[in-house]
Amino acid sequence: MPEMIPPRAWALLLGLAVLWGGSFLFTALALRDVGPVLIVWSRVAIAAVALWAVVAALGVRLPRGRAAIVTLAGMAVLNNLIPFTLIALAQRSMPAGLASILNATTPVWGVLLALVFFGERPGALRLAGMVCGVLGVVVLMGGPSAAEAFPVALILGATLSYALSGLWARRVARDGIAPLAAAAGQVTASALLLAPVAFWQGVPALPPMDTVLALLGLGLASTALAYAIFFRIIALAGGQNVMLVTLLIPPVAILLGILVLGEAVLARHGAGLVLILAGLALIDGRVFRR
Repeated sequence: MPEMIPPRAWALLLGLAVLWGGSFLFTALALRDVGPVLIVWSRVAIAAVALWAVVAALGVRLPRGRAAIVTLAGMAVLNNLIPFTLIALAQRSMPAGLASILNATTPVWGVLLALVFFGERPGALRLAGMVCGVLGVVVLMGGPSAAEAFPVALILGATLSYALSGLWARRVARDGIAPLAAAAGQVTASALLLAPVAFWQGVPALPPMDTVLALLGLGLASTALAYAIFFRIIALAGGQNVMLVTLLIPPVAILLGILVLGEAVLARHGAGLVLILAGLALIDGRVFRR
């Protein structure tokens, strides 16, 4: 059963939802002039510089030893490189709001992975939540063509990676890595691992200022600040409670997509969102237990 969430953690959850909801907008804006891989590398590299400046200013204790390095490298691959790249690739042909709705399926994968790796059998509520979430994806897709199904598959692959990172993140607390150090180490490892691919593809000329601002927003707000908050929530309320942010991200991203990008939300998108959010509420279960 999830532990109670302190009021400070709720405030951080709302802030994190705004920052991660905004990442879909920033990515959509940057894709107009920059390729997906370079967007992801810029995102984690900018975040790494910002976070290390904060770590140095605050004198945060740095992780040491092979175990901590393996933990942070695993988080870099599962929580940054794979999902960020797949989402950016998908957003080349998918609205930001729709991508955010599909991104909310992460806890559905979490329940399945807990069963596979830890033998944690889902109760009736969680099982119903899994079914509801899958139905939401089916309704949202609405019988798409092969071209439309491919970006959906990319987002679902990203959410699977996020769910795997949730299991891997248990090592962060076990290895005693401070939240800010974990965030800085994770994005630094991501930037180093992705650098050869990004520079092999070639660095384009300086993009327009709105694209530069989108990349800065993606790196500073939606990554550096967001991960500092993410690991702080884990410290305050636990890894299971931090996943509640997935309930809050889609409304933020959809609203930004409508206001800034002029995106349209179809009836099936709304119906799919309702089913997915209902599934997440069932998986979480605390509303129904009360």
